[in-house]
Amino acid sequence: MTEHLTLSIDAMGGDNAPGMVIEGIEASLAILSSVNFLLYGDEAQLAPLLKKHPQVERVSEIRHTTDVVTNEEKVRTALREGRNSSMRLAIDAVGSGEAAGVISAGNTGALMATAKFVLKTLPGIDRPAIAAYFPTERGDSVMLDLGANIDCDADNLVQFAVMGEVFARNVLGRKNPSIGILNVGVEDLKGNDAVRTAATMLQESSLPIKYYGFIEGDDIGAGTVDVIVTDGFTGNIALKTAEGTAKMFGAFLRNAMTSSMMSKFGALLARGALEKFKMQVDPRRYNGAMFLGLNGICIKSHGGTDAIGFANAIHVAVELITNSFNEDIKKDYALLSEQRADIKKVSG
Repeated sequence: MTEHLTLSIDAMGGDNAPGMVIEGIEASLAILSSVNFLLYGDEAQLAPLLKKHPQVERVSEIRHTTDVVTNEEKVRTALREGRNSSMRLAIDAVGSGEAAGVISAGNTGALMATAKFVLKTLPGIDRPAIAAYFPTERGDSVMLDLGANIDCDADNLVQFAVMGEVFARNVLGRKNPSIGILNVGVEDLKGNDAVRTAATMLQESSLPIKYYGFIEGDDIGAGTVDVIVTDGFTGNIALKTAEGTAKMFGAFLRNAMTSSMMSKFGALLARGALEKFKMQVDPRRYNGAMFLGLNGICIKSHGGTDAIGFANAIHVAVELITNSFNEDIKKDYALLSEQRADIKKVSG
């Protein structure tokens, strides 16, 4: 059960929109209740789809616009000329308070830039970060940043750590989540100035944060920490590498299980285990990247996802809203800011 809330949807964003979007909303209703949807997009396309999905029609309202931000559109163009686009209007609904969160499967760069322009950042947060669930041997972790900020300084990394810790605590249910900074080694002297300075800041912080230390690439899948902090350049490469590796192993497994009659028979016997494996690595389970640090909830769904994946992105938005995610970030970062101000007074 969820508290009554309204979500705004960029109904035209994504490779398979708007059909996938409507089907995704329908799939989400199997779990969610007391949720309404504002659908921004072409009424001529949306109305017939809603007629085919009466359950969605009952909880949805179409807000007509024919303008769409394409995947090829440049960020500046989207900001300058996309004021009446389905993406911009859906974000505006959050900015005005009409909706509690927005979900889009559209152009990532345009979505981030527009959301930052309209919603602004939370107090003390310089840059929003893209975060997402990450499967590990110990369960789900959260990694950020995954591509929003290519170059980051120590302050940015500390901000990411605070936001990631709040997410792991409120959404993943970790009572005392551990935080690690991704580095080229675990020794204190390894890495660039930004990661070393950020490590020192976290070690000296009086916040109730469990800082583990530096971690390496193989610690990600092992689940060594609950929160993985890195810059957007490294994080995006790590994410795409993991996705590519999962696809490769999936292809290897399918080939091995269909290479002969005996292997096909073995696959039949192991069907239950294979289905469990498939579910664990299914990218749709982890669909719904979060733009953390904005003064509003904004979720980016993968552009090529299907209805199940989009439904999961909706669930992520609801989790963040119902767990008062942004309010906890404000509290934690206010404490960190006070501490750093006191340190400056003493050192001055």
